[in-house]
Amino acid sequence: MLTDRLESLEQRYQELEDSLTDPEVIKNQDLYHKYRKEHADLTPVIQIFRRYRQVEKELAENQTLLKEEADEELKAYAREEIQGLKDQAEKLEEELRFLLLPQDPLDDKNVILEIRAGTGGEEAALFAADLYRMYTRLAERKRWKMEILSHSATGVGGFKEIIASISGNKVYSQLKYESGVHRVQRVPATESQGRIHTSAVTVAVLPEAEEVDVQINPEELRIDVFRSSGPGGQSVNTTDSAVRITHLPTGLVVSCQDEKSQHKNKAKGLKVLRSRLLDMMQHEQQQQIAQERKSMVGTGDRSERIRTYNFPQGRITDHRIGLTLYRLEAMLDGDLEELLQSLIAYHRTQALAQA
Repeated sequence: MLTDRLESLEQRYQELEDSLTDPEVIKNQDLYHKYRKEHADLTPVIQIFRRYRQVEKELAENQTLLKEEADEELKAYAREEIQGLKDQAEKLEEELRFLLLPQDPLDDKNVILEIRAGTGGEEAALFAADLYRMYTRLAERKRWKMEILSHSATGVGGFKEIIASISGNKVYSQLKYESGVHRVQRVPATESQGRIHTSAVTVAVLPEAEEVDVQINPEELRIDVFRSSGPGGQSVNTTDSAVRITHLPTGLVVSCQDEKSQHKNKAKGLKVLRSRLLDMMQHEQQQQIAQERKSMVGTGDRSERIRTYNFPQGRITDHRIGLTLYRLEAMLDGDLEELLQSLIAYHRTQALAQA
């Protein structure tokens, strides 16, 4: 039963609280950090469970009052309280059921963000730059750290491609639903007749893989070095510091030229390669699950259009959940909380329905 499982977790929670004040545990920093993380992970569940138990207690008290009280006014008050408490209990129980679902093991990870211009030429490259700025502003709001790993700029301020790492608290859990085709509808600055153009940009959010997640055999890599180049192909470095890494078994190719050091470019390139390999492994697993299930949430298919940014109407529409918000300017400035939480809530509901 749900309550039995929660009571067992609460007992473990109390044991952890006692352990975290034990001098012997504090001396063993590895064990201390392990217990502290487990305690932090359990805290949201235990807090909601204790609130749920309190609501159940208040509900029982009001139901007793309704049976024993003769005063009609007090009975009416009790009925009103009972309905409100039932609603609260139902919401808390749903929240608990969700928290007890198997968690995505990747949720705690940092991410590799890849933004690429698609159809639309220079306008798509300019919108890729707009999306990069949007995620940069979001990272600032969330106090995440963002670092460019590689980029290919155009001559007028756009990006053919830009890859960045974002690190912080549970970044992947917040951004994992951003992968897909982002479509923009607006009048390009170069359009003299005021016609609206439609362009597309592809966003990929990959969980950042550590060496323990993906083992790369050096013998399976081909590493080429070359001179960095800027917009138009002109050389921006006089040494062969740029690095191209090819993973021979999969054919994945990663290039990195942002650093002046070949060693740093190689390290950044391997970080991106590991994350792409982990994403490929996850995608293959999802495809296997999809074959076994008729309906599946989050297949990770990036070929579909997930969102439209319509400038003339000042709106953003997420097509997966049918949500339209008329706050385009604010959202492009990184104010994405309402949209991100709506996506998380939608996928939570889907997961509960399939549990």
